[in-house]
Amino acid sequence: MARRVSRRKKPLREDYVLKERNKIESEVFDRASLLALAKLMQKGAIARVEYPISTGKEANVFLATTSTGESVAIKIYKIETTHFLRRKEYLEGDPRFKKFRGRERDFVFAFTQKEFKNLQVCEKAGIHAPRPLSLEKNVLVMEFLGREGRAYPVLSTVGPAEGDLESILEDMKKLYKAGLVHADLSEYNIMVWEGAPYIIDWGQAVALGHKRAEEYLERDIYNILKYFAIFGLKRDPKVILAWIKD
Repeated sequence: MARRVSRRKKPLREDYVLKERNKIESEVFDRASLLALAKLMQKGAIARVEYPISTGKEANVFLATTSTGESVAIKIYKIETTHFLRRKEYLEGDPRFKKFRGRERDFVFAFTQKEFKNLQVCEKAGIHAPRPLSLEKNVLVMEFLGREGRAYPVLSTVGPAEGDLESILEDMKKLYKAGLVHADLSEYNIMVWEGAPYIIDWGQAVALGHKRAEEYLERDIYNILKYFAIFGLKRDPKVILAWIKD
Protein backbone atom coordinates (compact mmCIF):
# COMPACT_ATOMS: atom_id res chain seq x y z
CA MET A 1 0.00 0.00 0.00
CA ALA A 2 1.35 3.41 -0.95
CA ARG A 3 2.64 5.55 1.88
CA ARG A 4 0.60 8.68 2.45
CA VAL A 5 2.20 11.97 3.33
CA SER A 6 0.55 14.00 6.07
CA ARG A 7 -0.63 17.41 4.91
CA ARG A 8 -1.32 20.38 7.11
CA LYS A 9 -3.15 23.64 6.71
CA LYS A 10 -2.90 26.77 8.82
CA PRO A 11 -6.08 27.62 10.74
CA LEU A 12 -8.29 30.41 9.46
CA ARG A 13 -7.65 33.73 11.17
CA GLU A 14 -10.73 35.43 12.61
CA ASP A 15 -9.97 38.79 11.01
CA TYR A 16 -9.62 37.13 7.61
CA VAL A 17 -12.91 35.29 8.06
CA LEU A 18 -14.76 38.48 9.01
CA LYS A 19 -13.29 40.41 6.09
CA GLU A 20 -14.23 37.67 3.63
CA ARG A 21 -17.71 37.34 5.13
CA ASN A 22 -18.49 41.03 4.58
CA LYS A 23 -17.15 40.92 1.03
CA ILE A 24 -19.09 37.80 0.08
CA GLU A 25 -22.37 38.84 1.66
CA SER A 26 -22.47 41.93 -0.53
CA GLU A 27 -21.72 39.89 -3.68
CA VAL A 28 -23.76 36.74 -3.24
CA PHE A 29 -26.79 37.12 -1.04
CA ASP A 30 -29.26 38.61 -3.49
CA ARG A 31 -32.99 38.02 -3.07
CA ALA A 32 -33.10 34.89 -5.26
CA SER A 33 -30.19 33.27 -3.39
CA LEU A 34 -31.71 34.11 0.00
CA LEU A 35 -35.00 32.51 -1.08
CA ALA A 36 -33.13 29.40 -2.22
CA LEU A 37 -31.31 29.18 1.12
CA ALA A 38 -34.61 29.60 2.97
CA LYS A 39 -36.12 26.66 1.04
CA LEU A 40 -33.09 24.50 1.81
CA MET A 41 -33.54 25.33 5.49
CA GLN A 42 -37.23 24.42 5.28
CA LYS A 43 -36.29 21.08 3.73
CA GLY A 44 -33.77 20.48 6.53
CA ALA A 45 -30.77 20.39 4.18
CA ILE A 46 -29.03 23.12 6.18
CA ALA A 47 -29.67 24.95 9.42
CA ARG A 48 -27.04 27.67 9.44
CA VAL A 49 -24.53 29.27 7.07
CA GLU A 50 -21.19 29.74 8.81
CA TYR A 51 -18.40 31.40 6.77
CA PRO A 52 -16.86 31.38 3.27
CA ILE A 53 -14.50 28.59 2.28
CA SER A 54 -13.55 29.79 -1.17
CA THR A 55 -14.44 32.60 -3.54
CA GLY A 56 -14.60 32.76 -7.31
CA LYS A 57 -15.83 34.78 -10.25
CA GLU A 58 -18.83 32.52 -10.81
CA ALA A 59 -19.56 31.02 -7.40
CA ASN A 60 -18.62 31.08 -3.73
CA VAL A 61 -18.50 28.14 -1.35
CA PHE A 62 -19.54 28.37 2.31
CA LEU A 63 -19.33 26.11 5.30
CA ALA A 64 -22.78 25.35 6.68
CA THR A 65 -24.17 23.13 9.42
CA THR A 66 -27.22 20.91 9.57
CA SER A 67 -29.69 20.64 12.45
CA THR A 68 -27.63 17.72 13.78
CA GLY A 69 -24.41 19.78 13.73
CA GLU A 70 -22.92 18.06 10.68
CA SER A 71 -20.70 20.23 8.48
CA VAL A 72 -21.69 20.55 4.81
CA ALA A 73 -20.57 22.79 1.97
CA ILE A 74 -22.92 25.04 0.03
CA LYS A 75 -21.95 26.40 -3.36
CA ILE A 76 -23.83 29.54 -4.39
CA TYR A 77 -23.59 30.45 -8.06
CA LYS A 78 -23.75 34.18 -8.67
CA ILE A 79 -26.80 35.15 -10.66
CA GLU A 80 -25.69 38.64 -11.60
CA THR A 81 -22.43 37.91 -13.40
CA THR A 82 -21.21 37.99 -16.99
CA HIS A 83 -18.61 35.27 -16.42
CA PHE A 84 -21.15 32.56 -17.20
CA LEU A 85 -21.25 33.69 -20.80
CA ARG A 86 -17.84 32.02 -21.18
CA ARG A 87 -19.29 28.75 -19.87
CA LYS A 88 -22.12 28.39 -22.38
CA GLU A 89 -20.15 25.94 -24.50
CA TYR A 90 -20.18 23.43 -21.64
CA LEU A 91 -23.97 23.57 -21.31
CA GLU A 92 -25.22 24.18 -24.84
CA GLY A 93 -23.06 21.42 -26.30
CA ASP A 94 -24.08 18.85 -23.68
CA PRO A 95 -26.75 16.48 -25.08
CA ARG A 96 -28.39 16.32 -21.62
CA PHE A 97 -29.20 20.03 -21.94
CA LYS A 98 -29.66 20.35 -25.70
CA LYS A 99 -33.20 21.70 -25.29
CA PHE A 100 -32.10 24.44 -22.92
CA ARG A 101 -33.12 27.93 -23.88
CA GLY A 102 -33.56 30.82 -21.51
CA ARG A 103 -32.39 33.97 -19.83
CA GLU A 104 -29.01 34.29 -18.16
CA ARG A 105 -30.61 33.57 -14.78
CA ASP A 106 -32.08 30.34 -16.16
CA PHE A 107 -28.64 29.47 -17.51
CA VAL A 108 -27.15 29.81 -14.00
CA PHE A 109 -29.89 27.57 -12.57
CA ALA A 110 -29.25 24.98 -15.29
CA PHE A 111 -25.49 25.10 -14.66
CA THR A 112 -26.09 24.44 -10.95
CA GLN A 113 -28.34 21.52 -11.80
CA LYS A 114 -25.67 20.22 -14.17
CA GLU A 115 -23.05 20.14 -11.42
CA PHE A 116 -25.47 18.30 -9.15
CA LYS A 117 -26.14 15.67 -11.83
CA ASN A 118 -22.41 15.31 -12.53
CA LEU A 119 -21.73 14.71 -8.83
CA GLN A 120 -24.43 12.04 -8.81
CA VAL A 121 -22.63 10.29 -11.66
CA CYS A 122 -19.35 10.51 -9.72
CA GLU A 123 -20.91 9.04 -6.59
CA LYS A 124 -22.38 6.12 -8.53
CA ALA A 125 -19.07 5.48 -10.34
CA GLY A 126 -17.02 5.51 -7.11
CA ILE A 127 -15.01 8.60 -8.01
CA HIS A 128 -13.37 10.68 -5.29
CA ALA A 129 -15.60 13.78 -5.38
CA PRO A 130 -17.94 15.55 -2.95
CA ARG A 131 -21.24 13.73 -2.39
CA PRO A 132 -24.22 15.74 -3.68
CA LEU A 133 -26.79 16.30 -0.93
CA SER A 134 -29.41 18.81 -2.07
CA LEU A 135 -30.17 21.45 -4.70
CA GLU A 136 -32.29 24.60 -4.93
CA LYS A 137 -32.09 27.02 -7.87
CA ASN A 138 -28.51 28.40 -7.82
CA VAL A 139 -27.49 26.77 -4.50
CA LEU A 140 -25.86 23.35 -4.28
CA VAL A 141 -25.40 21.48 -0.99
CA MET A 142 -22.65 18.86 -0.92
CA GLU A 143 -20.28 16.98 1.32
CA PHE A 144 -17.78 19.16 3.16
CA LEU A 145 -14.20 18.12 2.38
CA GLY A 146 -12.30 19.15 5.47
CA ARG A 147 -11.99 18.70 9.20
CA GLU A 148 -12.76 20.83 12.23
CA GLY A 149 -14.33 23.50 10.04
CA ARG A 150 -11.26 23.90 7.81
CA ALA A 151 -11.38 22.85 4.17
CA TYR A 152 -8.69 20.59 2.77
CA PRO A 153 -6.06 22.47 0.73
CA VAL A 154 -5.84 22.17 -3.04
CA LEU A 155 -3.04 20.26 -4.70
CA SER A 156 -1.39 23.41 -6.09
CA THR A 157 -0.68 24.76 -2.59
CA VAL A 158 0.78 21.67 -0.91
CA GLY A 159 2.18 19.55 -3.73
CA PRO A 160 1.59 15.86 -4.48
CA ALA A 161 2.06 12.85 -2.23
CA GLU A 162 2.93 9.31 -3.22
CA GLY A 163 0.08 7.70 -5.14
CA ASP A 164 -1.76 10.91 -6.03
CA LEU A 165 -1.15 10.71 -9.77
CA GLU A 166 -2.29 7.09 -9.98
CA SER A 167 -5.45 7.86 -8.00
CA ILE A 168 -6.35 10.84 -10.23
CA LEU A 169 -5.79 8.86 -13.44
CA GLU A 170 -7.91 5.99 -12.09
CA ASP A 171 -10.73 8.43 -11.39
CA MET A 172 -10.42 9.88 -14.90
CA LYS A 173 -10.75 6.38 -16.33
CA LYS A 174 -13.80 5.62 -14.16
CA LEU A 175 -15.32 8.94 -15.20
CA TYR A 176 -14.85 8.20 -18.89
CA LYS A 177 -16.42 4.78 -18.43
CA ALA A 178 -19.37 6.50 -16.72
CA GLY A 179 -19.78 8.74 -19.77
CA LEU A 180 -18.30 12.05 -18.57
CA VAL A 181 -15.22 14.24 -18.99
CA HIS A 182 -14.32 16.79 -16.30
CA ALA A 183 -13.23 19.41 -18.88
CA ASP A 184 -11.39 21.67 -16.43
CA LEU A 185 -9.07 19.37 -14.50
CA SER A 186 -5.89 20.80 -12.99
CA GLU A 187 -3.99 21.03 -9.72
CA TYR A 188 -6.34 23.86 -8.73
CA ASN A 189 -9.42 21.62 -8.84
CA ILE A 190 -8.09 18.81 -6.66
CA MET A 191 -8.29 18.80 -2.85
CA VAL A 192 -5.88 16.68 -0.83
CA TRP A 193 -5.20 15.53 2.70
CA GLU A 194 -4.06 12.16 4.04
CA GLY A 195 -6.16 9.94 1.78
CA ALA A 196 -6.88 9.87 -1.91
CA PRO A 197 -7.19 13.23 -3.69
CA TYR A 198 -10.69 14.59 -4.35
CA ILE A 199 -11.65 16.17 -7.66
CA ILE A 200 -13.89 19.24 -7.33
CA ASP A 201 -15.66 21.86 -9.49
CA TRP A 202 -17.87 19.68 -11.67
CA GLY A 203 -20.13 22.28 -13.25
CA GLN A 204 -18.39 22.24 -16.63
CA ALA A 205 -18.06 18.43 -16.90
CA VAL A 206 -19.66 17.21 -20.13
CA ALA A 207 -21.16 13.99 -21.42
CA LEU A 208 -19.22 12.07 -24.07
CA GLY A 209 -21.86 13.14 -26.57
CA HIS A 210 -20.56 16.71 -26.41
CA LYS A 211 -18.85 17.60 -29.68
CA ARG A 212 -15.69 18.71 -27.85
CA ALA A 213 -15.57 15.96 -25.20
CA GLU A 214 -12.49 14.29 -26.67
CA GLU A 215 -10.71 17.63 -26.91
CA TYR A 216 -11.51 18.35 -23.26
CA LEU A 217 -10.27 14.91 -22.21
CA GLU A 218 -6.93 15.44 -23.94
CA ARG A 219 -6.63 18.85 -22.28
CA ASP A 220 -7.34 17.35 -18.84
CA ILE A 221 -4.66 14.72 -19.38
CA TYR A 222 -2.17 17.32 -20.57
CA ASN A 223 -2.80 19.60 -17.57
CA ILE A 224 -2.43 16.82 -15.02
CA LEU A 225 0.66 15.25 -16.56
CA LYS A 226 2.31 18.64 -17.02
CA TYR A 227 1.87 19.40 -13.31
CA PHE A 228 3.17 16.06 -12.05
CA ALA A 229 6.12 16.18 -14.47
CA ILE A 230 7.43 19.11 -12.40
CA PHE A 231 7.96 16.59 -9.59
CA GLY A 232 9.64 14.03 -11.82
CA LEU A 233 6.53 11.91 -12.42
CA LYS A 234 6.45 11.72 -16.21
CA ARG A 235 3.90 9.84 -18.30
CA ASP A 236 3.23 9.69 -22.04
CA PRO A 237 -0.06 11.55 -22.76
CA LYS A 238 -0.86 9.30 -25.73
CA VAL A 239 -0.42 6.16 -23.65
CA ILE A 240 -2.60 7.57 -20.85
CA LEU A 241 -5.30 8.63 -23.34
CA ALA A 242 -5.42 5.15 -24.86
CA TRP A 243 -5.52 3.56 -21.38
CA ILE A 244 -8.41 5.79 -20.22
CA LYS A 245 -10.43 5.03 -23.36
CA ASP A 246 -9.65 1.30 -23.35
